[in-house]
Amino acid sequence: MADLTALAVPPSLLAAPRTAQSLSPPSPAAPGVGDLAKRSQIAETARKFEASFLSIMVQQMFEGVDTAAPFGGGPGESMFKSFMSEAIAGKMTKAGGVGVAASVQREMLKMQGLN
Repeated sequence: MADLTALAVPPSLLAAPRTAQSLSPPSPAAPGVGDLAKRSQIAETARKFEASFLSIMVQQMFEGVDTAAPFGGGPGESMFKSFMSEAIAGKMTKAGGVGVAASVQREMLKMQGLN
């Protein structure tokens, strides 16, 4: 009979009742939901910054490159070259980047007091 009770009743209901101390808000050392949200937002911002930085670097790298016809040249190439640079930069960032995002994230966390 005890085995059936354990299967039918969730373990959280079988645990000892919570005391007033366990109901108190988390201590400042424990990260709250707001801190975790800020940290994820900071991480995303740092990744976007690195992607933007790398996009500019890739654009500069391709500045003097001329592509021979039939696969290059014309108004279409100059118009879509920036999209290609952004795509390359995005892939580079997803693959780990060059370390800019980590540095930016660390500094942003310091500024927010979330070391």
